[in-house]
Amino acid sequence: MNRTKGLGILICTLAALSTAAGLSRQKRQSHSFFSFEISGGICLNGGTSVPSLITGEHMFCLCLDGFGGEHCEIVTSATCYSGIGLYYKGTVSQSESGRTCEEWDLDTRERLMSSDVHSGRHNYCRNLNYRRRPWCYVFKNKDLVQEYCDIPRCGFKPYPSPPSPSPTEPEPESTCGQRLRKQTKIVGGTIATVQSHPWIAAIFWRGRSKQKVFRCGGSLISPCWVLTAAHCFPDGSSTKARSFTVTLGKNALNETDRTIEQTFKVEEVFIHEGFDNSEGNFNNDIALLKLKAKHGQCAEESRAVKTVCLPPPRQSLQSGILCEIAGYGKEKKGLWYNSQYLREAQVSLVEHHVCQEKEYYGNMITENMFCAGRPDWSQDACEGDSGGPLVCEMDNRLFLFGIVSWGDGCAKEFRPGVYTTVTNYNQWIAEKTGLSSITAGAMFPQK
Repeated sequence: MNRTKGLGILICTLAALSTAAGLSRQKRQSHSFFSFEISGGICLNGGTSVPSLITGEHMFCLCLDGFGGEHCEIVTSATCYSGIGLYYKGTVSQSESGRTCEEWDLDTRERLMSSDVHSGRHNYCRNLNYRRRPWCYVFKNKDLVQEYCDIPRCGFKPYPSPPSPSPTEPEPESTCGQRLRKQTKIVGGTIATVQSHPWIAAIFWRGRSKQKVFRCGGSLISPCWVLTAAHCFPDGSSTKARSFTVTLGKNALNETDRTIEQTFKVEEVFIHEGFDNSEGNFNNDIALLKLKAKHGQCAEESRAVKTVCLPPPRQSLQSGILCEIAGYGKEKKGLWYNSQYLREAQVSLVEHHVCQEKEYYGNMITENMFCAGRPDWSQDACEGDSGGPLVCEMDNRLFLFGIVSWGDGCAKEFRPGVYTTVTNYNQWIAEKTGLSSITAGAMFPQK
């Protein structure tokens, strides 16, 4: 793995859907990395407004456990779960098939259940790893398997069916975050085909020598827009868009496969106005590249080129969740060359307050960043991975929660990768791109 960097470089991962924002330490007993204030007053008692993936408008409220109703105004008991049950703390311990749940294992308790009842030493149903609803392990034919639990959802009402599209104007479906999974294991890491990360972009710079040099990674969020890191453009507001090109569908940096690759000139570069490296920590490390269309069209969807989904604003992720990073960066610190091939790794979210401790990064970690790494410090982003994606899977789609930003070294103890928190910038992305729905990712034009 690789990444460009200020202090070093980083990486991380995290991921997943969270139902409540701005939860106090008292309610969660340990802060997860993301914590946001709820605004607008639509959902009461700490509930979160969930927007439509089509229009972006309020659709329903995800309520904290203990509350229900259309606006989370009704106090309920722990006999039901709200949202997808991420914060369900009831004592139901039976699966839908009537089997008794097994106690959670030590590894699961230590990684995901430190703030749970009795620190997870029980067999109660929980929604770990962001599944559809609370579940548990049960024995079935002598095998330990996962089953959803027999718990009703609080105040469940079927969602109204969306209006049927006109026969002459069929409504397109978003294909963001979907992929064909292919990978090859090798010693010292994992080489991944671009079909496994079809939204990854390779950003190249051409200087006065006219030599094409790899600069950073990025993520395709719509056919004409790539999201990346601001520090990839050291000239700031003086950056010349014409000096850059973006290649999609690239498996190897020094090989070209014209059957799957798509290359575009860059029309505009938007660097976040608040980007600041005066403290050496790349605050507001986010930038957008607008691709120059060819014959009125930018990227075309294929097995090697797809958009990644953008998570809705104020989504929070639980510490310990596994997410993926990908890039063309160095395989380890100190190498003078980048990786020949696209590589991937898995990282886990580090709690925000932990990453702010003195033995980690202290006050260099702002609310616009999060940390991710491996418990054994074995995998990380590195130089050359900057700007690349950190994605987490939800409902069989991949969502872009982080941008590779910085870190001290590569896979260094107590120095996890640091990522830009994408959900802090939904409004900024919408203002610059004009995308009508940034919660679902943009769609490719229908053929």
